[in-house]
Amino acid sequence: MSIQKAGQGEIPVRHRKEISVNTYFSKKDMKRIYFIGLALLAGMVLSLESYGQSTKYISQFSHFQSYFNPGLTGYEGSTIRGFVRNQWSGFEGAPRTYYFSTELDFGELSGESDPELTGKNAVSLNLLHDTYGAFRETELMLNYASRIRLTEKHNLRLGAGVSYQSIRLDGNSLTTEEQNDPTLGQYVGQFSNQNIVDFNLGIALTHAKYYVSYGMHRVNGGKISSGDEFMDGYPAASMVQAGFREAISPNLSVITNVFYRSQKDLPDLKEFNLKVLLMNKIWVGGGHRIDFATNLQVGVLTNKLRIGYVYEFPMGGSYQLPGQIHEFSAVFNLFRDNQPTENRPVTMW
Repeated sequence: MSIQKAGQGEIPVRHRKEISVNTYFSKKDMKRIYFIGLALLAGMVLSLESYGQSTKYISQFSHFQSYFNPGLTGYEGSTIRGFVRNQWSGFEGAPRTYYFSTELDFGELSGESDPELTGKNAVSLNLLHDTYGAFRETELMLNYASRIRLTEKHNLRLGAGVSYQSIRLDGNSLTTEEQNDPTLGQYVGQFSNQNIVDFNLGIALTHAKYYVSYGMHRVNGGKISSGDEFMDGYPAASMVQAGFREAISPNLSVITNVFYRSQKDLPDLKEFNLKVLLMNKIWVGGGHRIDFATNLQVGVLTNKLRIGYVYEFPMGGSYQLPGQIHEFSAVFNLFRDNQPTENRPVTMW
């Protein structure tokens, strides 16, 4: 039970493995093994993202409220919004998300003197493009919201929307695990498309300082579809959003938001962020997606434009890849300025 080397004594068995590794693998080889292992891990994680549905993360969710809830369409007036999110950069097939929307408040369009209180209707057009692994998903959403004034400062907002999703599968990019899947495996080596039409609903209670809302995507569960059926259904998703903002002084405001999403085939998502707005020009803050990631945020406000940047890093036990995650956002006001008013002491969420 020992190894004998010429001119030396016996070497204990417990050192055999160490000798073998040092003998047959150089440092360069070990680096190659590390990167191969990391690539395999990337494939496994991306395949988990690809099965069923992908989880669409938006760290600056408070800037894109109407995407999650049609009832919040036009909550910040008529705007043009967009963001770009690059996740796990450096890995082939890593998730990338692009979003663009236009919201129109009819009160502002008609020139009402105080549309924040007197306006009643708003519409929005939202476009989201998401790539993850072998999948390319494009979602087009049309929302309508109606506002009911409850008190001098409280409004009830009701919204509905129709969504069209086009999902493209590249059978040449399937992972080994996906190729062995009985549903996806039949599309190896070919391109396939699936189209889904569904409906979204939302309700929100809003105030100049806070809001609480509930929204639902795909109320019909993705039952209206055409093309190839490489996805088994598309379960409804429920989302709760809430926020609070307060002007501590003319040069300092505090803003906090929380978000919760639940969908049958995905883990529940719980996150929050906290921002400090300085002189109504610069904001800094951070956020946390429970059990997944933490982020740092910074942004700039001009008279009409809001630009934000997020750097996100995953938690150690989240099983997400350690690559860099960047998110850029922009919001342009079509009519109102980013200036505090009596009815809006803080100009952003």
